[in-house]
Amino acid sequence: MSARTSLEPTTVSAHDEAWFTTLVRQHATAVHRYLVRRDGIGDADDLTADVLVVAWRRREDVPEGAELPWLYRTAAYVLANHRRKVRPLVMEQLPEPPEADDDPALRAVGDERVRRVLAGLAPRDRQILLLAAWEGLGGAELAAVLGIGRGGADAALSRARARLAAAWTADQD
Repeated sequence: MSARTSLEPTTVSAHDEAWFTTLVRQHATAVHRYLVRRDGIGDADDLTADVLVVAWRRREDVPEGAELPWLYRTAAYVLANHRRKVRPLVMEQLPEPPEADDDPALRAVGDERVRRVLAGLAPRDRQILLLAAWEGLGGAELAAVLGIGRGGADAALSRARARLAAAWTADQD
């Protein structure tokens, strides 16, 4: 009996195919928007595909009922790896959002003051705020993406909001 190598074909069940099809239909757009908001439009399609490839390969690890938080967390890792490979994009250099998109969160990325205040926050605060405000995560979902408990996520969000408010006020002066 020999161990299976990655080059040997594997059988894919109809259940796996149906699960993945449903995952893509329900969450691919949200993952794409998450990546666009963090890295601009340029590589978002490729990065979304990379996230979905990871989901397929690790389908046994994706928690049932918490697929989207798992995908956001995976997208953060995929994006971090991508950024290590290419020159980092400064928040002030983000491309303008597409005109055809009616997403207010994407329009906010184009606002100079929003960019400036967000850029001045610690990366973790920025991540928490973007997950809550732009991705609509809260409570258990936010905790799952951050890899911490629910109480810790709630406290981290509260602290990040307080620091954002202070930075916003300071930027008015």
